[in-house]
Amino acid sequence: MGIASAGGAGRALAEWIVNGAPTIDLWPVDIRRFARFNNNPRWLHDRVKETLGLHYAMPWPNRELHTARPFRRSPLYDRLASRGACFGSKMGWERANWFAEAGQEAETDYAFGRQNWHEAVKREMRATRQAAGIFDQTSFAKLLVQGRDAAKALNRICAADIDVEIGRSIYTGMLNARGGYESDLTVMRLAPDRFLIVTGSAQAVHDADWIRRNIPVDAHVTLTDVTSSYAVLALMGPNARDILGRITSADLSNAGFPFSTICEIDIGYATAFANRMTYVGELGWELIVPSEFAVGVYEALHEAGRDLGLIDCGYYALEALRIEKGFRAWSRELTPDINPYEAGLAFAVSLDKPGGFIGREALVRARQAGPPVKRIVQFTLDDAEPMLWGGELILRDGKPVGEVRSAAYGHTLGRSVALGLIEHDEGVGREFIGNGHFEIDLAGDRQSATAHLKCPYDPKSERVRVDADEPRAAA
Repeated sequence: MGIASAGGAGRALAEWIVNGAPTIDLWPVDIRRFARFNNNPRWLHDRVKETLGLHYAMPWPNRELHTARPFRRSPLYDRLASRGACFGSKMGWERANWFAEAGQEAETDYAFGRQNWHEAVKREMRATRQAAGIFDQTSFAKLLVQGRDAAKALNRICAADIDVEIGRSIYTGMLNARGGYESDLTVMRLAPDRFLIVTGSAQAVHDADWIRRNIPVDAHVTLTDVTSSYAVLALMGPNARDILGRITSADLSNAGFPFSTICEIDIGYATAFANRMTYVGELGWELIVPSEFAVGVYEALHEAGRDLGLIDCGYYALEALRIEKGFRAWSRELTPDINPYEAGLAFAVSLDKPGGFIGREALVRARQAGPPVKRIVQFTLDDAEPMLWGGELILRDGKPVGEVRSAAYGHTLGRSVALGLIEHDEGVGREFIGNGHFEIDLAGDRQSATAHLKCPYDPKSERVRVDADEPRAAA
């Protein structure tokens, strides 16, 4: 960070030592954003030269580092590469950002406007909305928490009630004493004393540390990082049920396999967990597959989906799809300084569950205080041409009120879409959002923007819960 940050860094470090936790969002300098393998001297030798050399280079949007790669590879790496994947890297994992068409170079040409993958992502988003897409999300961190006291311990750590029946999946947050997000994740109950947690790719060390620190010393609970044991294949889109149904004997109807449930099923020759969740706002399943079966499941899905429009999709499409749907992401919209009410995620909080949870008292005070003074709001640009990248200034009636936290081109909506944090000392209520004229400053150009109180794409989430015998709505 440089000597200019020394005073602030010293104070933050002292507060961290005294309080046992940061008093503000310090994720960009948190040692837990690294894993033990990042200390490999040969890897560091090659990587550090590049990062230092880029210090004064042009900060292109989505710029990827090239040294010491490929590093961590999913079982599908070679399969995806053969299909035209252009890879990026997160927590060392090689992840497909987008897929090139035949004859197109699988390499990103950086620009501040539309980059060369714009049409590829459009194709991937259209497939996911209208047919089916498959996303390799193996990089997602997976933590196995088990033991006699696992349910009680996790219920105190998580804001939602996770002491539910076996086979339920719960989206929840882990909050600090201020009510801010330490992480958001999915908790799946596999047995009375066993839970599988799926969290963000960069958060395995951080989340495991937070959970361990908050398990009572006398509790009978163990936590194991099982990230490398499982691949994750997200099968998403209106044809997802038909495709998966061709290679499993499981009942995939709403009655047989409701939303927010997990079940171990047969998939082709493999046996794996299927979790009915979505990060894109479409019907689908996250398939949590033992690593040795990943290639077989991937091939079986492609074979079953060949005539149903199934294609491979990357993380650029995933990001745009989730922003279109208004889904939040940790370290972007969700931070240690933002609580669930400010994030618009009150539904994922169980204030009245037995025993309470970390951060409950702060949330009670926040709810009693009235409309939050800051809030995550979804925006779309009125002009269909410009590209937003994140970090842009948001203005209301000509006055600065916040910044864009995440942005992408929403091909389903036909324009750039963003999630931004806006602030107002007198509260950010419906009137403040609905009655103002908003603009987003894009490199000095003020772009007129519309603030949305409801997600403009499928606001009732009907597409996520469509049953087998219901007609499919067009995207």
